[in-house]
Amino acid sequence: MTIFAVFFEGQGQCRRAGPIRNYTREAGTLLGKQVRPGRKERKWTERELADRASISRATLQKIEKGDLSVALGLTFEVAALAGVGLFDDERASLAGHIARADDQLAVPPAAVRRRRKARADDDF
Repeated sequence: MTIFAVFFEGQGQCRRAGPIRNYTREAGTLLGKQVRPGRKERKWTERELADRASISRATLQKIEKGDLSVALGLTFEVAALAGVGLFDDERASLAGHIARADDQLAVPPAAVRRRRKARADDDF
């Protein structure tokens, strides 16, 4: 069982404050439409892939439909099992991308907070 399945399986849906953008919906749909052919290419039934990902068949069906209520970790796990390249075709190059992102985070911008307005000097 993966750590994603242990942590996310059974979690309730998260509530959002605002609407989901079309781009986000389309990205979820595209990923789901890539998982199904990957599963079929491996000659796995829905049940077999769901078992490999330690999720329910219903959750797998949601992923394949692009349902955004499924936890991101579960979606990525299923995509990886089905052979869908998430960021790069070569798995080894992901480590390079992570290292570059770490380098960028090591040197943050000078300020990321808004400056407060100066307070009036009210000391008597």
